[in-house]
Amino acid sequence: MNLTLSGNAKPLLGNPQLPGDKSISHRALLLASLAEGPSRIRNFLHAGVTDVMVKSLSALGIETEYLNQDDLLVLGHVWQAPERTLDCGNSGTTMRFLLGALASSTFVSTLDGTDRLRQRPMARVVEPLTRMGANIRTPSAKHLAPLTIQGGPLHGIEYTLPVASAQVKTALLIAALNAEGPTILEEPGPSRDHTERMLISMGVSLQKNGNRIRLEPENTKLPPLSTTVPRDISAAAFLITAALIVPGSRLYLNQLGVNPTRTGLIDVIKRMGARIKTGPVTVINSEPVTDLEISFSELQATDIFGENVVRMIDEFPIFAIAATQAKGTTTVRDAGELRIKESDRITALVTELRKMGAAIEECSDGFVVDGPTRLKGAVVQSHGDHRLAMALSIAGLVAEGETVVEGADSIEQSFPSFPSVLAEMGVDIR
Repeated sequence: MNLTLSGNAKPLLGNPQLPGDKSISHRALLLASLAEGPSRIRNFLHAGVTDVMVKSLSALGIETEYLNQDDLLVLGHVWQAPERTLDCGNSGTTMRFLLGALASSTFVSTLDGTDRLRQRPMARVVEPLTRMGANIRTPSAKHLAPLTIQGGPLHGIEYTLPVASAQVKTALLIAALNAEGPTILEEPGPSRDHTERMLISMGVSLQKNGNRIRLEPENTKLPPLSTTVPRDISAAAFLITAALIVPGSRLYLNQLGVNPTRTGLIDVIKRMGARIKTGPVTVINSEPVTDLEISFSELQATDIFGENVVRMIDEFPIFAIAATQAKGTTTVRDAGELRIKESDRITALVTELRKMGAAIEECSDGFVVDGPTRLKGAVVQSHGDHRLAMALSIAGLVAEGETVVEGADSIEQSFPSFPSVLAEMGVDIR
């Protein structure tokens, strides 16, 4: 599927509806499947990345039912041996989470996925799980998929993660629930903490002191969940940026998740001069939410490095679009993790934005953008990456002429309603 957008967009106005948070939906689904009894997850993200988790859990004997488009019922119980390889699609999250959950099972299972997923590193999960006693086999010395797990008894460990990674942390905490003895994890910096918040809300004995986490397994079943997922701040980032760079725009976003481990983009663009008004923050099911009002702004360039990178790791494709419209030189460093996402997001971003006339240079661990630049419409590629496809679509709103985003069907992975949301705001998109 291709998307075609006309440049020089009219002001974006309104109150667009955003999907449920992808990260929280994934975690809620997994924990609900491990719980004993029926769980209900409202505002669940019904998209490609969560569909592959639903299908994998179905192969493990877990029944799910959509009560409506985004209201999911999950009947949790002890998992059963699958009769086939578990296909994780292009979802690294699904593969890493299932590795942690299957490590203590009573059966053998195999995880596989797309060619791109087979290239993504799993050693960060496999190695600490092996220290816990997990038996994980792979034909690759680099611990790449396909991965075969012989479930068995685990023991707790004390482990320092080499890089801050919420997915690795989650996989280890899930495994720790069924391990003998406590597990203590230390991160080099903060990463998103949705898993810790959710486990604590379910009564798990988990203590957090700075970047140090201690989980004490109690050998009891998790209770069922009844939760509402906040709206996704990573999906919101595309609309926020669009409103900031399309003259005359003003958008209102409601019930947006603003977990402090996820608000790096908001903090950075405010520093760049973004006009964003924040409403009162309330806590729903252990997660902070708020409303935002975003208006067109004249942005100034900035530098991003260190802890801010982790707090906005998913937002760099759309941040690069904002940087092309900011005055001055924007530099991104310490973001080498972008190379092992759904695409090599550094090379892909630079390649595609140059087609549109952006002054952007690639670095080993980031990129440098000179702005502001009047972009030009072009035929660009998504590289099979949902976030790149949406970012390039937003770039098309401020480009001269027509922009065609090829391979835009990847958007179905995280924000299926993205094209219709833009159309409802008056964008010429087809």
